[in-house]
Amino acid sequence: MMSSSFNIFSVGISFVMVCIFYKSSVDSLPELSPQKYFSTLQSGKASLAYFCQADSPSTSIFLEELNKAVKPLQDYGISVAKVNCVKEEASRYCGKEKDLMKAYLFRGNILLREFPTDTLFDVNAIIAHVLFALLFNEVKYVTTLERLQNIEDTLKGKANIAFAYVRAIGTPEHRAVMEAAFVYGTTYQFVLTTEIALLGSIGTEDIEYAHLYFFHCKPVLDLTQQCRRTLMEQPLTTLNIYRFIKSMEAPLLTEVAEDPQQVSTVHLQLGLPLVFIVSQQATYEADRRTAEWIGWRLLGKAGVLLLLRDSLEVDIPQQANVVFKREEGMPVEYLVLHDIDLVISHVENNMYTEEVREDEDNDIEEPDMDTLGIQDDEVAETVYRDRKRQLPLELTVELTEETFNATVTASDSIVLFYAGWQAVSMAFLQSYIDLAIKLKGTSTMLLARINCADWSDVCTKQNVTEFPVVKMYKEGENPVSYAGMLGTEDLLRFIQLSRISCPVNITSVQEAEEYLSGELYKDLISYSSVSVLGLFSPTMTTAKEDFTEAGKYLKGCVITGIYSEEDVSILSNKYTATLPALLLARHKEDKVESLPLANTHAQDIVQIITNSLLETFPEITVENLPTYLRLQKPLLVLFSDGSINPQYKKAMLTLIKEKHLDSLTPCWLNLNFTCSGMETSSSRL
Repeated sequence: MMSSSFNIFSVGISFVMVCIFYKSSVDSLPELSPQKYFSTLQSGKASLAYFCQADSPSTSIFLEELNKAVKPLQDYGISVAKVNCVKEEASRYCGKEKDLMKAYLFRGNILLREFPTDTLFDVNAIIAHVLFALLFNEVKYVTTLERLQNIEDTLKGKANIAFAYVRAIGTPEHRAVMEAAFVYGTTYQFVLTTEIALLGSIGTEDIEYAHLYFFHCKPVLDLTQQCRRTLMEQPLTTLNIYRFIKSMEAPLLTEVAEDPQQVSTVHLQLGLPLVFIVSQQATYEADRRTAEWIGWRLLGKAGVLLLLRDSLEVDIPQQANVVFKREEGMPVEYLVLHDIDLVISHVENNMYTEEVREDEDNDIEEPDMDTLGIQDDEVAETVYRDRKRQLPLELTVELTEETFNATVTASDSIVLFYAGWQAVSMAFLQSYIDLAIKLKGTSTMLLARINCADWSDVCTKQNVTEFPVVKMYKEGENPVSYAGMLGTEDLLRFIQLSRISCPVNITSVQEAEEYLSGELYKDLISYSSVSVLGLFSPTMTTAKEDFTEAGKYLKGCVITGIYSEEDVSILSNKYTATLPALLLARHKEDKVESLPLANTHAQDIVQIITNSLLETFPEITVENLPTYLRLQKPLLVLFSDGSINPQYKKAMLTLIKEKHLDSLTPCWLNLNFTCSGMETSSSRL
């Protein structure tokens, strides 16, 4: 039984936004202090708020989109407030850089989910993500035909299915489906996919745009029989989906014996025409079968009725076998059509359906997804290009609520927490499986994964509120979260460096020398070009505790060791180090340098070690750019059309050595190794 902690119909949800301050004309949002805001949260009521810092730069575009979402969210019972961060009131959502530009979803005062705000790129994305997070039970996300078939088989004879394909999460079509699920989620099982291959596998020829199918599973009693499927042919908008579902609820065929001009059904209210199949007693059974067949063909397009001529009090032309009623108040048409296809064609050519699109600019052409070279969103591009790639998921263990605790306590484990509906998660899942391939047969570490879209309670208990997240579980130790880049090589590095204790306890001078030379852990040198050794006298208890805490924090990032024997002075004298001290062994340069640690706390030690891992004049790459941006210094970038000129590098290193560039982060960029760089290179160099 799948677990979910979401039930929007019985509990309240709070949705909290941490953003960078922007002063605009938006004054419709109530302004509260953090203390006042949290005191107003009540069980059974939903709330959306954003926390702002007065000294932060503006994010006007984001706030404009958030303001557009205020009224729609209020319609779903989610109130909106602006929370002003003030120095007098401490709040975990104010002042921390890592918490900025994230959206927080709460139930009461309990944090439920985090979203990076770059996924909330417009009003549609905001509403779609919020509702998607709330509707765990009402909307199942699937990626395989097998999963879809399992849901279909489970619901045969029980409930119908609304199956939707959207090209990406957060699009207007995704919002429309979520809004429909909010209303109809307890009546129908909504199923969502972004897998274009899955849509193609159910027989859709035109798969360029979003689609919605209605699976008629409730009448199916034979489990071997496939549920009938009706395609919604209009664009996926909230109004069109509403009309479509309401038409699915209407009877397939209705018998009437009154003047067609006076007949009115729900179809006319939805803007759909009526088709009357004229019958008489002698041909009733055959006419009814024909009318039912036409009813299935026109389902969602028109209402079909069987008109009993023999019971009519008004006369209709003797030759007419079809009556067509376009809309309320208009005269009916009497037709002579002897072929079912002619009936269908007449309806499709003459019916009037008001199509409502979210984007009313019909001059804007949709991009051709099959010929588009590179998408703006590189994560979406990765998922799209690899959509047909079959991943060997069996190389990792799939966890559930029942198996999670037993698995992570039975063996050392790496667990990927991901959401099957999220593009970043699905892109990283591919890297995770690549990692499993690399480690196959060589590692004692168990690689596991859990889909938080299915097992949200487990993820919440593990303090996982954003995706994807990787955690390492070892017996007797607290779980360690992976904080590196979402790539195969970086995660492999984390796992390999986590094989040893951090810090390693060095027990002799000889062992310390082997450690500094790289011989002690030579199989790990390729993953950490710097080895860090803390030197302490036996009596420096506090300093050793701070270093040990720092070493644990840096586990998986760098090799750290600690030496605290009586003869520590031998090492301190050799490397001219004043205790307590750090020895940094740079294996590529074959040198050891020392740094003092007097009165240095754990957090400062982490920063010292982290900075020591950085190159003096690095080549900037996608992987290391965030690291250098965290230094909070302007980047001084030397652009190179290929490898850097040795003369230029020498000149830059001289300036760095003479401390002329201390206020900057000097670096260089190979334009031939980046997509944007190649374009810049060809146009400017």
